[in-house]
Amino acid sequence: MSTTETERAVEQRATGNSFSVDVWITLKRWLRKTRRNPFVIFGALITPIILLVLFSQLFGQITGDALRGAIGADVSYVTYLTPAVVILMAMEAAGNSGIGLVDDMESGMFEKVLASPTHRGAIFLGKALSDMVLIIVQTVMTLGLGYVVLWIDSGGSFGTYIQTGLLGVLGIIAIVIVFSLAFTAFSNIAALVTQDSESTSVLVNLLPYPLVFMSNAFLPISVLPEWMQAVATVNPVTYGVGAARALIFGQDMLTVLDVTAFAGIWNTIVPAVVVLGVLDLVVGGIAVALLRRVSSSQAS
Repeated sequence: MSTTETERAVEQRATGNSFSVDVWITLKRWLRKTRRNPFVIFGALITPIILLVLFSQLFGQITGDALRGAIGADVSYVTYLTPAVVILMAMEAAGNSGIGLVDDMESGMFEKVLASPTHRGAIFLGKALSDMVLIIVQTVMTLGLGYVVLWIDSGGSFGTYIQTGLLGVLGIIAIVIVFSLAFTAFSNIAALVTQDSESTSVLVNLLPYPLVFMSNAFLPISVLPEWMQAVATVNPVTYGVGAARALIFGQDMLTVLDVTAFAGIWNTIVPAVVVLGVLDLVVGGIAVALLRRVSSSQAS
């Protein structure tokens, strides 16, 4: 957003902008900024292809017995792997959120926004929504690429790929959004605390791969070392991947909790949404509180 646009936004707020209008103005500004960065778009498009091909070739030949033991049928590792790549891509996209915020700080734009009467919660929510747009596009594209790789590998039909159909695709997108909010908030917390792009990048890049490897992402939890199984029980990746995988296979896939109060896939989806939702509220609340604190310190 140019200086003139920022001033216009401030004037609109001064004349009575609602919270939703502040969110909309913030969302538009970040979407415009993302669209103007070809490296972000290129990375979002090419990375899922690399991960799907690399991991399916690396693990696909050694996981047959483990998958049969965990799922109870012959399944393609590509189908098993795709939800993990979807979640990993969402984590990486959410991690970049804070780096964009640091760019704003270094350019002086963040200070101008804080000087405006824009609602502090709208600053965070508008930015998080712009990140969600990119994550949704990335999720749909990764699911499509997963089917292409499956078709090349085994000629499988779409019905055998996502057994819950179109509703399952929409459900996976919803799960990815719920999963990503906490990591978007964490990335913005890192940016507000460090106020440095390199330090923020180091902090947010510490998380994705350790969390993914210590979960059910690439292998069934039953074949992991015992200490990794313990970590997987409290690992949000386990719940995100488990819920997305349940929607793909159409069956209960959560092995870290023994939930039987619901039916079929809901024994995975309901506890996963509860765990991820609580995490969103806690980390998102910290991000908004920290934003208000930074705003107050700059105003004094």
